Amino acid sequence: MSVNLQSSKKLFIFLGKSLFSLLEALIFAILPKPRKNVAGEIVLITGAGSGVGRLLALRFARLGSVLVLWDINKNGNEETCKMAREAGATRVHAYTCDCSRKEEVYRVADQVKKEVGDVSILINNAGIVTGKNFLDCPDELMEKTFDVNFKAHLWTYKAFLPAMIANDHGHLVCISSSAGLVGVNGLADYCASKFAAFGFAESVFLETFVQKRKGIKTTIVCPFFIKTGMFEGCTTGCPSLLPILEPEYAVGKIVEAILQEKTYLYMPKLLYFIMFLKSFLPLKTGLLLADYLGMYHAMDGFIGKKKKL
Repeated sequence: MSVNLQSSKKLFIFLGKSLFSLLEALIFAILPKPRKNVAGEIVLITGAGSGVGRLLALRFARLGSVLVLWDINKNGNEETCKMAREAGATRVHAYTCDCSRKEEVYRVADQVKKEVGDVSILINNAGIVTGKNFLDCPDELMEKTFDVNFKAHLWTYKAFLPAMIANDHGHLVCISSSAGLVGVNGLADYCASKFAAFGFAESVFLETFVQKRKGIKTTIVCPFFIKTGMFEGCTTGCPSLLPILEPEYAVGKIVEAILQEKTYLYMPKLLYFIMFLKSFLPLKTGLLLADYLGMYHAMDGFIGKKKKL
């Protein structure tokens, strides 16, 4: 009898908390969640030398954050540093770092801790794409994709998470991809790396949740193609439903999600519906939907980002 009573009690507690969480989510869907103040927060952005990373740096510069910019491209990173100061940042620190190399990540991380302080917002944004079919992709390029898009997240978390835990204050931001949610023709290695990044970030989020680290927040971002040049030549079969995203729009949404401490951000919103459909649609129907949205041939015209001479 006591076992049944405990089971019933557990069920009622679960139902009560679930109802409260649903009501809370409904309220925040109607009324915007308050934004947190990030002035003075030390924000580290990987891949800050161009594209989304650069735009994120400029946004946080205007919000009064202390910026730590990492990129393998020294010139691009220094240009971002200059632009951030012009945008209002008073403290900006640029470091040349190859995020694919574990030892270099740890070395530069130690330098940041000594010269700037404890990073409180970590944005893992650096990424590369080969754009080749699986069997056409050289092993070294696939390994590089994993080193930058996924394994770098392991090393940056190892470097900066302990201080966040000690201070019970921090925010971990993973820039994954819609290709970290569904497989894409012509992006096998990229998808695998982004699935890994998503799974890792979600798992660490659960670790901090179970350990009741309430001051540690996580935001996982999964955007469709963004017009930064990285996916130059890629297309969508349905621009009205699945548009290629404008960089300023995408970055605005990312910063908003961080400020509101949202755990998941998919862009465009159709991706939420696609993930819902994926959970129960017959495979053939799902494949028809992918064809309708142009995903079979999205990579056919891929050129990618051209290197500056």
